[in-house]
Amino acid sequence: MINRTVCRAAVMLSLSALAMANASAQATMDHSSMGHAGMAMAGTKADAMTEGEVKKVDLQAQTITLKHGPIKNLDMPGMTMAFKAKTPALLGKVKAGDKVKFSAEMPNGALTVTAIDVVK
Repeated sequence: MINRTVCRAAVMLSLSALAMANASAQATMDHSSMGHAGMAMAGTKADAMTEGEVKKVDLQAQTITLKHGPIKNLDMPGMTMAFKAKTPALLGKVKAGDKVKFSAEMPNGALTVTAIDVVK
């Protein structure tokens, strides 16, 4: 009876160790060779542009608040939210109330407007 219990415990411990090792390996794995690393870059620049309306420009914080439609490359539904500006020059191109087309990315986990143009 003791041998059977010890055997089960050893098997469970081994399975747990394997599961943790697998999770750790996947978390640190370089996924760039899996064919989806460039998905956000697919299509033309015009395809990646999202329509929106400027609600607020904060030059001091270097952010822009946009009411926008779905952002396909980020798999984000339409909403109103603030974004960081990639460069301060982007903020000088627009003002509250402007209808715009913009591109956004998420470098280092920060939603960032990388390009913006006023729609005429």
